[in-house]
Amino acid sequence: MGINFIELLNSLILGIVEGITEWLPISSTGHMILVNDLIGNTGFTASDLYIYVIQLGAILAVVTLYFKKLNPFSPSKSQTEKKETWQMWFKVIAACIPAAIIGLLLNDYMEQFENSYVVSAMLIIYGIAFIFVEKGKHIAKVTDINSMTYKTALLIGAFQVLSIIPGTSRSGATILGAILIGCSRSVAAEFSFFLAIPVMLGVSLLKIVTGGLQMTGAEIIILITGMVIAYIVSMLSIKFLMNYVRKHSFKAFGYYRIVLGIIVLGYFLIFK
Repeated sequence: MGINFIELLNSLILGIVEGITEWLPISSTGHMILVNDLIGNTGFTASDLYIYVIQLGAILAVVTLYFKKLNPFSPSKSQTEKKETWQMWFKVIAACIPAAIIGLLLNDYMEQFENSYVVSAMLIIYGIAFIFVEKGKHIAKVTDINSMTYKTALLIGAFQVLSIIPGTSRSGATILGAILIGCSRSVAAEFSFFLAIPVMLGVSLLKIVTGGLQMTGAEIIILITGMVIAYIVSMLSIKFLMNYVRKHSFKAFGYYRIVLGIIVLGYFLIFK
């Protein structure tokens, strides 16, 4: 069982990229495509199996940071708090319904659009959308998840469906949608984190079942390495985002998306 050093190094790099970009509204897909191309990666760490399953490390970071809030069985919670936690999970499940129905139906079809041009376009379009939305007067009607209605949760889930288009960003689509329908920035970000747990867990497990059982021992070690790095970096990334949105808008991420979209498009037009 020989471990390819280059693949291990790629896994370290991609683990960092995943940990940062999965939670910030800047498109992990766009970054993964660009980074994989820049490092000339065509091995196991460039496969869909690796790119999707590495997300398990990022998911674990959310569970770790928000374990008490997510745990309806916590002995330190009152009966009312436990009830609110269950209701929060039901809202998350409700928000997953659109993705479960539409996402599964269109997932294979949308793979053909996973190219630099589509990714660039979505980076730029959503970048402009973030800037446009944040320039307007933002009045938050939903300031905590407990006050969120099931209708609002379902609408946020509908926005999440847009993330099947490469370059959109799952967190970007859900956060933008949540803000548009009246959620505060912190609630939009936090609900996006929680919504990622069943969605990303389901996709990752599906990839493991359909292709992961054929992984070699070396590939498993490389994958676990990436997951651990993604977990550590995700912890820092999530803390950064929550602290940031308490004082700032998402406009900076909008400008970043536009610049990155132009760079990705220019890179592939010039060098490919």
